[in-house]
Amino acid sequence: MQRIRGVLLAVLACGSAAVAAQTATPEVFAPGVISGPAGEDSAAFSPDGNTLVFDRSTGQNQMILVTHRVHGQWQTPQIAPFSGRWLDHDPAMSPDGSFVVFSSNRPDTSDGKALDAQLPNGKVSPGWGGRLWKVERHGERWGEPVLLPATVNQGTRTYSPSIAADGSLYFQRPIPGGGQGAFKLYRSAYRDGTYQEAEPLKLGNSDSHELDPAVAPDQSFIVFDANYAGKDDPDRLYIAFRDGDGWSTPVDLGDEINRGSPWGSHLGADHRTLYFSSPRTTRVVYPRAAGQASQDLSRMQTWDNGNDNLWSVSLAPWLDARAPRG
Repeated sequence: MQRIRGVLLAVLACGSAAVAAQTATPEVFAPGVISGPAGEDSAAFSPDGNTLVFDRSTGQNQMILVTHRVHGQWQTPQIAPFSGRWLDHDPAMSPDGSFVVFSSNRPDTSDGKALDAQLPNGKVSPGWGGRLWKVERHGERWGEPVLLPATVNQGTRTYSPSIAADGSLYFQRPIPGGGQGAFKLYRSAYRDGTYQEAEPLKLGNSDSHELDPAVAPDQSFIVFDANYAGKDDPDRLYIAFRDGDGWSTPVDLGDEINRGSPWGSHLGADHRTLYFSSPRTTRVVYPRAAGQASQDLSRMQTWDNGNDNLWSVSLAPWLDARAPRG
């Protein structure tokens, strides 16, 4: 009977995932203000949802911006006080809004040079290195960034942090002995004011790379991108749920969300909305209707040009399907 019940639960879970995949449609976030003609990713919100930190980039020209929502309208983003001098990206805000962790190539040695990325083939990518830094936030004031310890920052390619309510830090770093693009997700527990030695998460196929974690504050679920279908296939977004001391089998978020190579998952202030980056563009139907060409041109010049933009979608179908029945 227990086995039959387990099979039924698995079938119901698959059915719920299929329904969710059919009903979840992403929307571009703040087009023309935040999602613009450059590339944007890593939407990190304050607890009240009225302050947003994110990064904007074109190639190696990257920096972290901050903006505020006033009377329901997002204001023109400004360079964050702690950013602008170095290649800063991947900001993540703590659930209580008291600090931000981000990746940067800023020097952590006395030579003052930008951090290079040490690649597994022995080559070096000048200035493309990244380690995680923490900066305190006090309302509208920011502190000075502090480098996180070696328990987190091993090597020169540590990226994409996500912060749990207990201070635990999730992030990506290269698979030992893997190729240039081979990354895995890690967790560094925060105890007694110290980041513990990071341990790899056990998610899905151990031979596939996993990137860009977005963990719920209570660590009950995590969204990330991976290439479980095969190394030659594009990455897709998945959600996995806490299962005892481990994680459930990751669930694909479906073709509509995964259209256009999504990546860079972050959770909104409600912890139920997913924000991600994608170069997806608006579908154009030919022949265009009268007047549609002018609208398409305006959109193209504002944001819809094939660069990465921020998109949002509700996770409610997956989270509600997982919630226990009363």
